[in-house]
Amino acid sequence: MIPLTVIARKLRRILRQAAAVSNAVNRAEPHKMADRGEDVDGESEDEFYEVVNITDYARRHQWWSLVFGNSTGPIAEKYSVASQIMMGGVTGWCAGYLFQRVGKIVATAVGGGFLLLQIANHSGYVQVDWRKVEKDVNKAKKHLKKKANKAAPELNSFIEDSTEFVKRNIVISGGFVGGFLLGLAS
Repeated sequence: MIPLTVIARKLRRILRQAAAVSNAVNRAEPHKMADRGEDVDGESEDEFYEVVNITDYARRHQWWSLVFGNSTGPIAEKYSVASQIMMGGVTGWCAGYLFQRVGKIVATAVGGGFLLLQIANHSGYVQVDWRKVEKDVNKAKKHLKKKANKAAPELNSFIEDSTEFVKRNIVISGGFVGGFLLGLAS
């Protein structure tokens, strides 16, 4: 087992090297920071931002691979299939278990509220105009159907992004779904 002081010394040495490389790069290529304030005239100049490709940056700078490792892809690529399934399964089980517990509490609260409302209505403490309730519920249904037909583009892009994430991380996603179902059942 490596003593903690040795690890700390190595980490300090790596960070010093990274700072030295960073300082050398900053001296060689001065960067302009975007001014977030407004001009005196009220007009703002065009702001330019440099887009950094992390893969190319990691290839050009040795300290990057020393600090973060050789893989710059998704973190899941660093682990074996069994580890990915375990990670997905454990997080899925935790989420499913919490969903089950919270769901029971919410269902009990809502059901108890309706039960108390019915008891109060039957005893004469509360008079409910059920025709008005039905009319309002139908009005809300029509409003929701109208809104649902005009699905927001953000929702469509979220669904596409989620589908792409699941496709890229199918092993972890499969483990998560299995763990989630086990968490619901436990």
